[in-house]
This record gives sequence, structure tokens and C-alpha cells, in this order.
Amino acid sequence: MWNGKNKAVTFSYDDGIEQDIRLVDIFNTYGMKCTFNLNSGLMTPESCWENKGVHIKRMTPDKLPELYKGHEIAVHCRTHPALTGLDDDAVRREIADDRSALEKLFGTEIRGMAYPYGAYDERVMRIAGECGIRFARTCADTYSFSLPGTPLAFGASCRHAYVGLKELLERFLAYEGEEPAVFCLWGHSYEFDVDGNWDVIEALCKRLAGRSDIFFGTNSEVLLDVNLS
Repeated sequence: MWNGKNKAVTFSYDDGIEQDIRLVDIFNTYGMKCTFNLNSGLMTPESCWENKGVHIKRMTPDKLPELYKGHEIAVHCRTHPALTGLDDDAVRREIADDRSALEKLFGTEIRGMAYPYGAYDERVMRIAGECGIRFARTCADTYSFSLPGTPLAFGASCRHAYVGLKELLERFLAYEGEEPAVFCLWGHSYEFDVDGNWDVIEALCKRLAGRSDIFFGTNSEVLLDVNLS
């Protein structure tokens, strides 16, 4: 399936905030690949907030190409609105403008996205496809490893805050079936500071690292670029 392997691991993290610096370092240390979903219209010093005393700040564009090198960039819409509440033209602008700005910033084709707030419907999916989006992550966790029926509405296996994360990971590692299996983890890196649990993501990556039976790729590599060579 993926370079002859039928198990794959991929990550999806949102918002382009400063805690991504630490997260990228962990991913790079253990050989993981992630798709980072960014809002090109919010990359300013003013785009910040606090959660339980933790300062959360989006990064400015100048830092990002070098930081995310080796990973994938995807659309998270220009200003992070709930798309289901917008008319068709506004949805199209949010997606297309973000895609265009990110392609210019990173010098690469943008193929995917994550729906802000997980808000989507058939109309939003159709417009996303018309804007050149080929896969899009929802917020509906599957707690499974099956490939999505449609890449334009795929659910991750779980969020990193899921209480059963360790058990789900071990079930994935033990899987020896013939059907392809994908373990996809998502979240926001600031949550590790808010919850004081950076050890969760580091332990998970350390457990996965070096497994010869697993393909480690970005969302598009896992969902779209099968049979890699």
C-alpha cells in the first residue's frame, strides 16, 4: 500500500501557533510527519489569546517556511470561520484565498485542509473541491484505522487528548490484517501547555519511532499518494 507497507501514521495540527515550534522538534526527532493547517489571514502579533493562564500566539509568516520544512501545509481558511454559516462566495473566498496565500508563502501546491471548528456539509465539501482541495479533515474522531470513504470528509483516529489514546495506539501496533490501516492523530499544540502533558506526544512518538512495518507520512502522502516508491 505505502512502499509495500499496509500501515501508516500521520498527524494533523491546527492554527500555526508558537507551541508548534516544540511540536515540530518532537516530530523531527522521532521521524514523524505532520500536516499543519494554517490561517493566512491571522498571522499577526495581534492574533493571540489565553487559556488557563497559557499565552497562545499565532506565528508571523517569516518564521514558517523554515519551521515546517519536511512537513505539509494545508488550508484552515483565511480567518478561521465556521464555513457552514457563510454563503457560497464567502466560503469560496475563505478557502481559495487561504490556499493561494499559503502556496505563495511556501512555494508548494496546497492539496488539503481542515474544516475550522469541524463545520462542514455537502455544500462546503463541493466548494472545497472546486477550490482544488483534495482532502479535508473533520473533527469527528473515528477511533479506528480505516481509510476514509471520501478524502473530503475524513475523520482522524482520535485527538491527542482522547482518554483511550494509549490503548488505541497499542491496538494499531498489534494490527496484522490485510486491509490498509491508518492511525491519524490531531489537535492543537497549545493544548499540551494548557494541560501540562507534553509527555503524551513525546511518549507516543517514541513508541512509534523506527517501526519498519509502518509508513510515516503527511496527510496527502497517506490519503492520496498510495503505492509510493
